[in-house]
Amino acid sequence: MGGDGLAPPTATYRLQLTPDFPFAAAEAAVPYLASLGVSHLHLSPVLDAVPGSAHGYDVVDHTRIRGELGGPAGLRALSRTARAHGLGLVVDIVPNHMAAAPRFNRALWNVLREGPKSPYARWFDIDWEAGGGRVLLPVLGGRLGDEGENLRVEDGELRYYEHAFPLREGTQGLPLPRLVDAQWYRLGWWRLARTELNYRRFFTISELIGLRVEDPEVFEATHAVLLGLLAEGVVEGVRVDHPDGLADPGGYLRRLARRVGEVTGGGARWTVVEKILADGERLPAGWPVAGTTGYDALRHIDGVFIDPAGAGELIGQYRRFAAPAHDRGGEWEATVRRAAYRVVTHELAAEVETLVRIAGRVCADGTARRDHAPWAVRTALRELLVRVPVYRPYASEGEPDAEVLTAEAARQAAMAFTVPQEADAVTLVRELALGLLGDGPDHRAFRDRFAQTASALRAKSVEDTAFYRYTPLLSASEVGGDPSGPAVRPATFHAYCARLQQDWPLTGTVLSTHDTKRSADVRAATAVITERPQYWADFLSDVTKATASGGTGSPDPQFVWAAWQAAVGFGLPDAERLGDALLKHAREAGLHTSWTEQDAVYEKAVKDFMAAGPGGRPGSEVAVFNREMGPYIRANVLGAALLHLTMPGVPDVYQGTESEVRTLVDPDNRRTPPDLRATLSSLDGGAAPTGLGEEKTALTAAALRLRRARPGLFGPGASYDPLPASGRAAPHCLAFSRSGGAVTAVTRLSARLADSGGWQGTTLPLPEGRWRTVLPGEEREFTGRASLEELFTVWPAVLLVREE
Repeated sequence: MGGDGLAPPTATYRLQLTPDFPFAAAEAAVPYLASLGVSHLHLSPVLDAVPGSAHGYDVVDHTRIRGELGGPAGLRALSRTARAHGLGLVVDIVPNHMAAAPRFNRALWNVLREGPKSPYARWFDIDWEAGGGRVLLPVLGGRLGDEGENLRVEDGELRYYEHAFPLREGTQGLPLPRLVDAQWYRLGWWRLARTELNYRRFFTISELIGLRVEDPEVFEATHAVLLGLLAEGVVEGVRVDHPDGLADPGGYLRRLARRVGEVTGGGARWTVVEKILADGERLPAGWPVAGTTGYDALRHIDGVFIDPAGAGELIGQYRRFAAPAHDRGGEWEATVRRAAYRVVTHELAAEVETLVRIAGRVCADGTARRDHAPWAVRTALRELLVRVPVYRPYASEGEPDAEVLTAEAARQAAMAFTVPQEADAVTLVRELALGLLGDGPDHRAFRDRFAQTASALRAKSVEDTAFYRYTPLLSASEVGGDPSGPAVRPATFHAYCARLQQDWPLTGTVLSTHDTKRSADVRAATAVITERPQYWADFLSDVTKATASGGTGSPDPQFVWAAWQAAVGFGLPDAERLGDALLKHAREAGLHTSWTEQDAVYEKAVKDFMAAGPGGRPGSEVAVFNREMGPYIRANVLGAALLHLTMPGVPDVYQGTESEVRTLVDPDNRRTPPDLRATLSSLDGGAAPTGLGEEKTALTAAALRLRRARPGLFGPGASYDPLPASGRAAPHCLAFSRSGGAVTAVTRLSARLADSGGWQGTTLPLPEGRWRTVLPGEEREFTGRASLEELFTVWPAVLLVREE
């Protein structure tokens, strides 16, 4: 991915830029990060965003580098300093949406002032006809009749609290009620967004309005700054946020690659896409990218540290303790399906209505498909959408994705109809979604919007709902995860890595990101429960009794199970952070309270329980749990880190996670990273690592420096070869060789290993040559067949390098 001589990354380091951590702060961290061993800094979005934004994905102006971060001068200074230390920059870009904040979004402001004739009207997916020629802006706290007294005209603008809106020409002198009705927009109660919104948005977030980057003019206007930065060499790589939301992701990526090549004189640039792949799903081979951002790697790495038998036992314990209804947390697929029905009929009702209208236009064009009732089309849409098993159906090699929208899914969807002839609406919807009925404008619009809606539905129903309802093992409820089968056998992991090395050797890989619901170390601690499920059952019984004896009741057993498991994984005596994350858990689950229908009585029960349970005396048992499970948590943390840093692909280290980091769902996971310069300097000076955090830092630096020093061992031309151990405890070692020059060996299911008597003479046959360890405190050499008891004397995870 560097045709003009730019080398692809060997490893990236993600920095979450905010007004409190701007370009200057990133620049100050460059010497440390260069010493750590990464090759590129991975920056969150750098374009102008809503003032104060803590993430930058709410872009308001594509022509400006964000001033709150330091503006163009700050970004160029960061680039110069990075380059002086041998580092490049990779930036996150957001092609799918902008902030629907007219006060700051000048393009949207112009549309709201001038209507469909605005030169920017083509930028946004607005269905003017559906809104009666107006754009619904769901910003009011109540109905318009109740909020009218809070509207005012000031300085030539319509104001509502902190919101400001432009006035249509010729309307400024009208009485307020008439003025409000005379605009190109309709101010409405925020609850109307569910059913009446007439612009495409990001998932169900009305504050983010969809962009039409499939339009060449819009693409050029929104990518000019990025292309300029790539042409200058300020930026060397790109992470594309949420390609599933685009009308034509493949077409967009091809245009991006072509334009990048043009501005860089023919040189490609390393590009990865935030594409979440379901288990067994493949990235479209024709996309001109290096791969994904790596959630598929996260699932495989986490999975090898989950005991399949223990995970099964845990499900039984969960069902007995929490007694969830089968479709409200009892069974995974049933839970997903129920959540999807709820989302598609409520939060995404407006998106479904858009599809109904488009289908109606297709049917009205000619006589062959007339007389499909809107209600039947609506029902067919819902029934098919909830059966899409991936984030988005994609065509393969130019053929419709019938493997996703299967005939069996259509047969099941048709069962929702009593009259067989009315069930024909399912066939209509399926064939439209597959592009089998023509290629006119409405046909293409339906196909694209169906895929976009499927993506939003999957994200909202799985990531933001089912993951919080089905919780036998919290660490499995992670972006890209599969809670129904979280354990990954070593053979499956090796097959996955071999395929990456062959097909996507420069794909991104991750363990923690700004979007993960729990950091890698929290998940590693939680996974130990699968190895000691009876210990967990005893712990849960003890702390539940202790909380109840103090007079505090349980909000509900499902929440209690999740709360104590979260506490064990978090492991920190910070009741406020844990309480905030678990209140969010309860609202996302939506079983007893939610963001939009908050139940004050239930939420008080949650807060009381958190104060008396994990935040009270029983919470001290969490420290005992972590202490007793400490050696096994350590094995998981270090093993997962080493697999991530040495497997095929380009590892992305999230800020601060080169040390032990236990963070929960956002915003907790977007905290300013710790300053680890002194730690790394001490380790480099020969100090032995003390504690898991320093051990992880030492391991991370050793692996990253090896990747940078000997990229041929890990890059596109490298090889990946599994190394099977021999002996009674062989399943507890996962090992592989990279290009015959480096060997990774990690301990898996270490608690089970201890329970079964240890390594008992198990050995690992090493490739030919003399091998030395590269982690601190164990400068030893091995040849031939290494005793695992000896190999893992100091560390539960070992990196070996062959002597030249």
